[in-house]
Amino acid sequence: MAPAFAHAGAHTPAGAPGAPGAPWPGYPVAYQPVEADRFTRMVLRLHARAPRWAVPLAALGCVGLGVAYALISDPTRSDPDAAPTCLLKLTTGLDCPGCGGTRALWYVLHGDLPAAARHHFLFIFALPFLAWLFVAWAGNRAFGWKLPEVQFSPKVIGVFLAAWGVFSVVRNLPWAPFTSLYV
Repeated sequence: MAPAFAHAGAHTPAGAPGAPGAPWPGYPVAYQPVEADRFTRMVLRLHARAPRWAVPLAALGCVGLGVAYALISDPTRSDPDAAPTCLLKLTTGLDCPGCGGTRALWYVLHGDLPAAARHHFLFIFALPFLAWLFVAWAGNRAFGWKLPEVQFSPKVIGVFLAAWGVFSVVRNLPWAPFTSLYV
């Protein structure tokens, strides 16, 4: 017995491959999108009604909360016997790719760039670029400013990620001069 979808004919169900009216003969008809639930529809309505500056303001609030956490917690003063808060460092003893970032931010906020670079050099290197990207995006989104945006090619991003990966490995090597990179 031949399968029901083997050939187009009078017995082929509508929407089946090869059926009359199918968009591409030999391929099944795509599923219709699912209707959005009430919560999704509400979020989409709120987004459509929100002022232009709402999303940049929310993003700025998140950045502000991170800065406030760094200032309030003072990550540079911890007990020598305190357990690390980073899960990777707690379980393996290795510095993760982001270890030292909060301390570096604390030192940047207090104007001590050498100490910040000592804790996470690549974070300090990337910080001006990240700040400019945010200002250009938020200015365009909130006020319609046409600030020049930094365009990074995939090759530049790949080189930065490779450098970050090498930095993450090198800072965990147990011999000099790499031990100076421990945080």
